[in-house]
Amino acid sequence: MMKKKIVFLGTPAIVVPVLERLLADNSEFEVVAVVSQPPTRAPRGQSLMPSPVHQRALAAGLPVLTPENAKAADFLQELKLLKPDLFVTAAYGQVLSEEFLSIAGFGTLNIHPSLLPLYRGAAPVQRALEDGVEVTGVTIARTVRAMDAGPIVVQREYRPGDKIKAPELLELLFAIGASTLIEVLPEYFAGKLELVEQDHQRATKARKLAIEEGLLNPDVQSSQVIHNKVRAFAGWPGTRMKLMNGDEPIEVKVITTDALLNSKAKSRDIIFANGALELVCGDGSVLNILELQAPGKRAVTARDFWNGLRIKSLRWA
Repeated sequence: MMKKKIVFLGTPAIVVPVLERLLADNSEFEVVAVVSQPPTRAPRGQSLMPSPVHQRALAAGLPVLTPENAKAADFLQELKLLKPDLFVTAAYGQVLSEEFLSIAGFGTLNIHPSLLPLYRGAAPVQRALEDGVEVTGVTIARTVRAMDAGPIVVQREYRPGDKIKAPELLELLFAIGASTLIEVLPEYFAGKLELVEQDHQRATKARKLAIEEGLLNPDVQSSQVIHNKVRAFAGWPGTRMKLMNGDEPIEVKVITTDALLNSKAKSRDIIFANGALELVCGDGSVLNILELQAPGKRAVTARDFWNGLRIKSLRWA
């Protein structure tokens, strides 16, 4: 039996494990090429740095295509010459054309870290955590021209709890997605899976993150809202808060938090208690700040921050 030929499209480190699973579990298929975003300038240097997926593909001896535009005619022609049976995408980062979607006989399968039709778009994990969802998951869906709107091949649910942050949840969901993809590919190739059309009336959007969203405001945001934002925006864009140390303004990065039921702190005042900074928000709810980072400093525990800053009186601005 001829192995099915797969072309994998992905870019960031978070989806390298997907490529690795495809390379390891290949009794019925083989990865014949990889597509990734073009190399970028290395920090503080002039050299170009291939994406993490690109680097892993090179280590595996695979040909790598890095088109500036995935709709370019020469790129599409190169793909056609490979005669792929299936495209698999995971956080690739470019919009795919109708012509692209027609190349592979078994179409294109995308690993999306949400339970579609919920959280379609660029930041599904971050928006789900920001909303404080109790259940999320991963979807493998057939790609169509409309973003994340194709029929569902399979879904897996996951309960994230109230502590996990976006980078860890992304990693976990893509790992679940990779395992699930390997599990269902034989049946998919055999035509034994019934694809399910999404309920488009239930669709929600996960809009791209903006850096200004990371500024926390306890005056109008409850402790639960802030806690969810800290988890959701970990990594990028991060979260920050304006404080006053006596008469000196200071803007800190907020790294880890928790929500409390009560505190001895007064409105706008911040006290150190039980190894954390306790902050009373405008609505009376209490935020526990466990880790934070002062300007030009490394991230530290609340205790180290309190001891190292020579606190006069601390409050949120």
